[in-house]
Amino acid sequence: MNWVERITVEPNICHGKACIRGTRVMVSVVLDNLAAGLSSAEIVRSYPSLQPDDVAAAMAYAAELARERVVTTPLGVAA
Repeated sequence: MNWVERITVEPNICHGKACIRGTRVMVSVVLDNLAAGLSSAEIVRSYPSLQPDDVAAAMAYAAELARERVVTTPLGVAA
């Protein structure tokens, strides 16, 4: 999963937090839902602007962060 295609960080959207591209759904919200035991399908039903690949991208992004290295995303990339 190439999360870079689906995750964006823009200073003027959600206070610069990582979001699913083209939405205002923060990656942390998706991960919180997964941690609470919701399935990908349940998350997509709760957030209709998301697709299953967005949930997978959020997990891939979290995996990158867990590797304890600096993760950058392109700023201001149009959705």
